[in-house]
Amino acid sequence: MEKRLKNYLVTLREISEKAQRGEYTPEQLAHQRAEALVQISFFQHERLIHLIVTVLFALMTLMSVLGTILSGQLSLSLLVLVLLVLLVPYIRHYYILENGVQQLYAFYDRLL
Repeated sequence: MEKRLKNYLVTLREISEKAQRGEYTPEQLAHQRAEALVQISFFQHERLIHLIVTVLFALMTLMSVLGTILSGQLSLSLLVLVLLVLLVPYIRHYYILENGVQQLYAFYDRLL
């Protein structure tokens, strides 16, 4: 998804530059705006799903840390470690999606 988002950002940057130079007819520009809205909605959905997954992993990690501290069982430390290893990539991916969608908004506003 990260690669798709970056490729679409490059495409929108090119469209935006061409639109500023007046290389599009009003109909073509309207079509580009409509296409941008569709793509933005796809990426927003992906962002929402990853936000939910990231928050759930963070809560499970927090509960595991508290369980380890309160129970004193070191076997739960392995669960904490596994959850942390999974949580870091989720946070990174969500960060990329969030920033990418914000950039999509900016490009869409320029097309107006």
